[in-house]
Amino acid sequence: MVTFRNRRLSSFAFLNTTQFLAALNDNIFKLLIIYFFIQVEGIENSHTILAMTGAIFVLPFLFFSAFAGTLADRISKRTIIIITKSLEFLTLGLGLLAFHYESKLGAYFVLFMMATYSAIFAPSKYSILPEIVPKDHIPKANGLMTSFTFLAIILGTFAASFLLEITHYNFTFAMLCTMGLAFIAVVASFCIDRTPPSGSSKRFNVFFLGEIFSTLKLATHYPSLLTSIVGSAFFLFLGAYVQLNVIPFAMQSLDLSDVQGGYLFLLTALGIGTGSILAGKISGRIVELGLVPLAAIGVAICCFLLDAFSHSLYVVIPLVILLGLFGGLYQVPLDSNIQVSSPRTSRGQVVAASNFLSFFGVLCASALLYLNSVILGLSADKGFVIIGFLTVLVAAVLSYQYFDYVTRYIAMLLSRLHFSTTLKGQECISDAPSIYICRHTAWNDTLLMLGAQRRRMRFFIEQEHDHKHRWVQRIYHMLRVVFIPEMEALQTQKHPNGKNGIKELLSKEFSICIFVENDDLAAEIDKLNQSYHILKIRDEIGCPIIPVSIEKGEKIEAETFFSRLLKKFRVPAAISFG
Repeated sequence: MVTFRNRRLSSFAFLNTTQFLAALNDNIFKLLIIYFFIQVEGIENSHTILAMTGAIFVLPFLFFSAFAGTLADRISKRTIIIITKSLEFLTLGLGLLAFHYESKLGAYFVLFMMATYSAIFAPSKYSILPEIVPKDHIPKANGLMTSFTFLAIILGTFAASFLLEITHYNFTFAMLCTMGLAFIAVVASFCIDRTPPSGSSKRFNVFFLGEIFSTLKLATHYPSLLTSIVGSAFFLFLGAYVQLNVIPFAMQSLDLSDVQGGYLFLLTALGIGTGSILAGKISGRIVELGLVPLAAIGVAICCFLLDAFSHSLYVVIPLVILLGLFGGLYQVPLDSNIQVSSPRTSRGQVVAASNFLSFFGVLCASALLYLNSVILGLSADKGFVIIGFLTVLVAAVLSYQYFDYVTRYIAMLLSRLHFSTTLKGQECISDAPSIYICRHTAWNDTLLMLGAQRRRMRFFIEQEHDHKHRWVQRIYHMLRVVFIPEMEALQTQKHPNGKNGIKELLSKEFSICIFVENDDLAAEIDKLNQSYHILKIRDEIGCPIIPVSIEKGEKIEAETFFSRLLKKFRVPAAISFG
């Protein structure tokens, strides 16, 4: 018997198949046009051809994203997916005729129409995920979808080059292959379970810029949502520039052909697919935004190294793979957060606004490529340096905006490096924000608490044990620890971080950890449970109060060199919840 859960998972599989084939066809057709015009107009015009192709492909995403988002919130997303895939199949037939008669205008028209269908398809394919996938599976589903998307880019890049090589540039045969893939996508789209409309009655607005602006303004009311939208847009800008720049980079620095340069981008796409799956596994059931700034720094370093070792193919190959890997780690948490944090009735519009900014970034990538290569006359390897500096700037902004996520993630890593931790009572840890009560023994209790659960956390400490150590003060300041004179201060409004401060933090999806100095932990918990204000917060927010016991042993003094190397800094610790 097929359960509801299995039907939902199979529905996601058909959605992923449809998306995979659509991305595969987009990349094959876009590269076919590039190779077609390079053959007709000459390799010396490659920069202009690449910039023009990129610009035409991105324009529909700017013009129609707002319309597509409103459409996705008004009617069934499955219906939109079926219609767009069917129209793509018919449009590719026109593309076959355009290549057969060598019509430049016809090829550009088909590219524009393919991008139009993709622009209308995009909000539905992403906003339908929370409707067919359980919430705690969304990061993993995004990781799979992103990895399959870049697998499609890999195969599309390879297929376009391979089909032209084995057929001696027979564009008509290549287009017949894309039509076959489009037909399979149509069949797969019919297998997706129907989802009801989201219930939005929002009217279509021809002034799409105003529509995008109002949606972005709406995003400011949800934690980290606007930052995720802008950060996701930068990824597409980055990816588009790398894809456009890698062909001239391969020809100028590595003495490869244009088709071989296309093969080089396969490695970047392979890295993105791998990084996407890895990001889904790291995130688990919670969106791990702490990965994003760290991955951005990795992207920037790879860009700088591509310039430094631009003439060595053996160094460039692992660098472009790493560049893609960090890109996948960067993108998946952002996409997952956009889907999870956006309101249900406006989710399509939020995804559409994200697409608008993302493809505006693609347009900027084409403009930047033209500026660097044609106007400034810079070589392609110097283009990676410029992208590296831009990524450093973005990483700095994201580190500031996601400071609490980053510190939690780094603290979790430090906790696992410094402690050999045993966890008990993990079933008591709630997915929702919680109030933890724990006896305070040392500063590294904060690391253990951050490493034992997956949510951002604020610490309230009755007094500071290690007040004489400046480095401890700096750690507490970084973790935004709040010092209180006594437990009762949290139950009143007199203290600036009293009950109102706790309520605000819990409503922003923070957990609260209250460290107490009293050896009698049960007595302190009784104080909270008897407090009218704390009980009111618990009932309003729906957060549990969870006691925590932390026990730490001594460092293990090992006998051999290697065991000392592994165990010298590993301290055994046990954390019991509930």
